[in-house]
Amino acid sequence: MSSASTPLDAAPLNALVDVISSALKDIVTEYSKIGSTVPTLDETRLGPFDNTEQYNLRLNRAVQIVEGACAQLCATVARPSHYLTNKAYCFYECSCLEVAFSARISDILLDKPNGMHVSELSKASGVEVGKLGRVLRLLATQHCYREVEPDVFANNRLSMKLLSNDPIGNFIGHITDECMKGGSHLWTALSDPEWGTSYEVENTAFKKAMGLSIFNWYNEDPRGKSVHERFNQGMIGLGEFNGRGLLAKAYPWETLPEDTVLCDVGGGNGHASLIVLKSFPHVKAIIQDQEHVVSTGKALWSRECPGALEKDRVAFVPIDFFRDTPVRDCDIYYARHVLHDWPDAECVKILANIRKAMKPSSRVLIHEYIYQNVSPTRTQAYTLDKAPEPLLPNFGAGRFKVYTQDINMMALMNAKERSPEMFIELGEQVGLKFVKFHNSGETGLVEFALA
Repeated sequence: MSSASTPLDAAPLNALVDVISSALKDIVTEYSKIGSTVPTLDETRLGPFDNTEQYNLRLNRAVQIVEGACAQLCATVARPSHYLTNKAYCFYECSCLEVAFSARISDILLDKPNGMHVSELSKASGVEVGKLGRVLRLLATQHCYREVEPDVFANNRLSMKLLSNDPIGNFIGHITDECMKGGSHLWTALSDPEWGTSYEVENTAFKKAMGLSIFNWYNEDPRGKSVHERFNQGMIGLGEFNGRGLLAKAYPWETLPEDTVLCDVGGGNGHASLIVLKSFPHVKAIIQDQEHVVSTGKALWSRECPGALEKDRVAFVPIDFFRDTPVRDCDIYYARHVLHDWPDAECVKILANIRKAMKPSSRVLIHEYIYQNVSPTRTQAYTLDKAPEPLLPNFGAGRFKVYTQDINMMALMNAKERSPEMFIELGEQVGLKFVKFHNSGETGLVEFALA
């Protein structure tokens, strides 16, 4: 009998459906615990878990299982030509998101629960009416915005994240602008005889696209301040995207003594440390980054945690972490999404400078995406979460962002995401010994002490 006439074995499909059903029960249970229901797409209000500070690891895992299993089910039953071509066209969805965010469509629709006709949206945004309608219809087909009547569009729970003052909207602006520019020239860079084997920040796909490294592009972009502001807000959005609220639940902060000092190396405006100090008032923070970055921190902390400033529980100290040693003798040196910006040689410099500042009892917490092979790896001195069968062991599409970010780092800066083994090897090069791995949902905390 030919393979074309062989009946499809339904057992793997049924197993995926069972995994989805079980995970959905866990999701409903978590909402029920707080007396809530799962919000619908049509709502514009935030759901109780849409703020990552309320999120928890069990809910996060269940959502990842649903995402991974649904994607695996679609890939299994669809024609390969259909599935892959749809994937190839996804860049147009990104392009439409850039249009919606840059044209401030969600802002225009903010007080219009019944929606606006695309002709009115066109007048308010300056985008030609026919083209704008087609952009919004593509997004509505992907559940961002609602087409409530023909050519009448309204916000929904997803499109509310595209508001101009929402950090997620700014992060999407970053992805659909500079990140897409780099990604569009990935093959051009990889096939270049010299650049393809290079890990220099000057030999990237982004530079192939724009003629400048990503850092020089930020300095020379004629939009100037607006691009820097979008980036700074976008990095706060990246924290929300990664579930930064889980940081307070992933590490035993409550066991640390009074006046524990957390040095946030490369911490931007301190938005990650903010989560810790809000939950654990006995911790103090020193935020270290470049002068123009940390200078924006006081405004954020005055708004979100004014007591920390008034009681001198937070300080902002400029640093160049390639040349300077962080503030000495802190209890914890925390580096969140710092190492993934750099190739290995630069990471060693950063960690070596941190090590110089440590006292014997200090700890280092590297907070990054955790890269896993699709095939399960052998168990080390730590245990990584494994998805239930028949999902891919690394959760597949449920943790796809790790692999998209890895390619993003390659395209922009010749950097990468790393596995725990890679972090342990970097630590050993500068005299740091691995202590423990802490799961934080989308990411992980790799803890080191002095060797």
